[in-house]
Amino acid sequence: MSEFIVHSIPGSPFGRAVLTTLEEKGASYRFSPVTPGTLRSPEHLARHPFGRVPVLEHDGFLLYETQAILRYLDRVLANPALTPADPKRAARMDQVMNVNDWYLFPGVGNVIVFHRVVGPRVLGLTPDEAAIEAAMPKARAVFAELARLLGGQSFFTGETITLADLLVAPQLGFFALTPEWPALVAPHKNLVAWLARMEARPSLQATTWERVSEMAQAA
Repeated sequence: MSEFIVHSIPGSPFGRAVLTTLEEKGASYRFSPVTPGTLRSPEHLARHPFGRVPVLEHDGFLLYETQAILRYLDRVLANPALTPADPKRAARMDQVMNVNDWYLFPGVGNVIVFHRVVGPRVLGLTPDEAAIEAAMPKARAVFAELARLLGGQSFFTGETITLADLLVAPQLGFFALTPEWPALVAPHKNLVAWLARMEARPSLQATTWERVSEMAQAA
């Protein structure tokens, strides 16, 4: 099978979800770094007309939107399967993935994580405390729902990992770097244990911000 190329920004949680999926599949891939300043360049807009990341390139086929990429990889790389065969478990996987995309990232991750981690590290910005405080009620609601959906299971749909876990883990991994993390997870010890299980996996260890930055430098 031809090589997979992942066009993304080092540190992007959505890009990391694609990389961890490829790692879980044991697939060969190449990381093609995109810098934030080139997202609106003609070259990148030809790959992603909305100027975002990640983009997957495979045998001349270009695909954007993280959920579409993850599902494509799970179809073309059959083993191990990362989508449950059971319809209800598969629906739960889809639900958690949409919670990530519609409620965890917009208005929560792209505020708290940006102002606490990305802005200071990448852009040298000072956190906007008012914006962070305004995002906290929604953050608490999303964390409570993720904890409810996880329950006492090892992973979001049961005892085997799925695409939902691989999509959410990079997001919560960033939250764990913020001072808001202890308050957000204080009522939800199951999320803390789940993240620890996820970050112990070789796929997550191989795709840290530092490791992906090394890939970018070698590209």
